[in-house]
Amino acid sequence: MENNVQSFIPTALTESSVEINELLRRYGVKFGIYKNGVFKEQFFPFDPIPRVITHEDFSQIEKGLCQRVNALNMYLYDIYHDKKIIKDGVIPEDFAYISSGYLPQCEGITPKNKIYSHILGIDLVQADSGEWYILEDNLRIPSGASYPLIARELTRISAPKAFSENYVADNRDYAQLLKSTMDYVNCGGINAILTPGRYNAAYFEHSYLAELTGAMLVENNDLFVENNILYCRTYSGGKERVGALYRRISDDYLDPLCFRPESLIGVPNIMEAFRAGNTAIINAPGNGVADDKGIYYFVPKMIKYYLGEDAILKNAPTYLPFYEEDFKFVMDNLETLVIKDVAEAGGYGVVFGNSLSSERLEALRQMIIAEPRRFIAQEVINFRDLPIMENGETVMRKADLRAFVLAGETTKVWASGLTRFSRDPSSFVVNSSQGGGFKDTRVLSQ
Repeated sequence: MENNVQSFIPTALTESSVEINELLRRYGVKFGIYKNGVFKEQFFPFDPIPRVITHEDFSQIEKGLCQRVNALNMYLYDIYHDKKIIKDGVIPEDFAYISSGYLPQCEGITPKNKIYSHILGIDLVQADSGEWYILEDNLRIPSGASYPLIARELTRISAPKAFSENYVADNRDYAQLLKSTMDYVNCGGINAILTPGRYNAAYFEHSYLAELTGAMLVENNDLFVENNILYCRTYSGGKERVGALYRRISDDYLDPLCFRPESLIGVPNIMEAFRAGNTAIINAPGNGVADDKGIYYFVPKMIKYYLGEDAILKNAPTYLPFYEEDFKFVMDNLETLVIKDVAEAGGYGVVFGNSLSSERLEALRQMIIAEPRRFIAQEVINFRDLPIMENGETVMRKADLRAFVLAGETTKVWASGLTRFSRDPSSFVVNSSQGGGFKDTRVLSQ
């Protein structure tokens, strides 16, 4: 069914793709990332040929992701409290705490209902065999849900029969899932979404999600903390308590009195309100200790440790140069592996050994020898190509799936997702920051 998409490609839809992309430009649907002090913003092109996921496939993905997310949230509580998984030797202490995502300022803080990561973006690929593999866990500020939402809205207008006649799961429930998640951890007060401002590349997503959920869109100057309670200034000069804050700024800049003092986009003392249990921060600060690319290696072991279950969805075969045995394997097979810098994101710091000259391969080898904790190595998964439209013709390109999981009263997987594809026929890197595009993800309801 994955490749049988002809019934989803009406001529009118294909012909209207230029118009849809023009509308996306008008709405400001762009993507940006800071790299080496330079901000790069670019358009995120939409492809009209959808990815189709069968009901059976999605059921398996859903079970596996819920299992994974529940274990990750248990790990986050454990790592900042009892540290049983460290004491029992499942994860080496020095490996866990050297992670740049570990924040000692979060020690002993218990978020409402013990949920640390409320909104997760889990990246998967489907191998040619049909099996799905987890590539990466994003537990901090995963972005991208707005792209399939707005694109589906536009294509629904262009080709309504593509949905009504093909049993496609309706993806418009994301707003309700997000609102329910915020409501579940709300500590008393309104829900709000904190944005760095309208010049941020993801501002469209911030404002769009605020509109859909009924949350108040705020910037740091709209917020203040008084007696360990977070408030929002009202237009009338009063104040309104904020019980749940979905923040779209990174940990480092969240509270200048707790983290980076030079931050101009954070809220002074918000960490005190959070520590006192008077507001929920979504996602909780400190989550980076669980989505470090090195920690990814241990997630199947977390699932076994906390849940007593085998992982339903597999990791890509991964090696840690931190371990002597894995280090030897990486050194012996460097030219066949994918090497990832654990501190990088957005497709940066990903190197395919088979693409390097002998000189660059040796330079990479020396970097791994010098800093083995900084890197992981993975076997190359020949993941599935999907059809895209390019200059009026259908061509095949590599594609992944970012699935969105929301952890509230229950853990739920959104029956949609962000399918990203590479526009470079020779590249496995699909990230939008690397010039990729996106397409609708249509989950069949039966």
